Amino acid sequence: MTPDDIDQDKLAAEWASALEDQEDEKPASQSDIDALFDQPAGAAPAGDSGGGKDDALASEWASALADEEEQSIKSERNQEALSRQSAAPQFKNLTQEAKAPRPEGVRRDLDFILDIPLDVSAELGRTKLLINELLQLGQGSVIELNKLAGEPLEIYVNGKLVARGEAVVINEKFGVRLTDIISPIERVKQLA
Repeated sequence: MTPDDIDQDKLAAEWASALEDQEDEKPASQSDIDALFDQPAGAAPAGDSGGGKDDALASEWASALADEEEQSIKSERNQEALSRQSAAPQFKNLTQEAKAPRPEGVRRDLDFILDIPLDVSAELGRTKLLINELLQLGQGSVIELNKLAGEPLEIYVNGKLVARGEAVVINEKFGVRLTDIISPIERVKQLA
């Protein structure tokens, strides 16, 4: 026999003795458990005349359950009292303050946004080309755009249309003279 076999035999013997000990103990029936909780605190359970360890355990359980129930009732009453004490929130009416004219010296300070860079572009027109057509373009090729001659250029700021205008030449450089600024209502319509 190897040492592993001896250890397994010893383990099997311990398990067998533990199972025998469990079979000797009588399991409590549901009626015994119900009788234990139906008794007033400190009273001996039915059928138990010894007054031993089971009585002490039962009384401890009964007092613990009674304390827990009492704490639960107290917390519910405290919650009810607190809910009765709370009132509807009162909000100050700021409508009159918002409508009131501002003093002369007070002006909105927007200086902090003046240094934000914006991408401004002027669009003469658009078209769609196939890759084959794009590769055939060379110097002197003409690309037809979707705008008619004389139609205004469109000015975009960060990709959003904000104005229309006409092309001008100033000091040998191209420029755009604004002829129409897009209203806020039209800008909102473009978002939809």
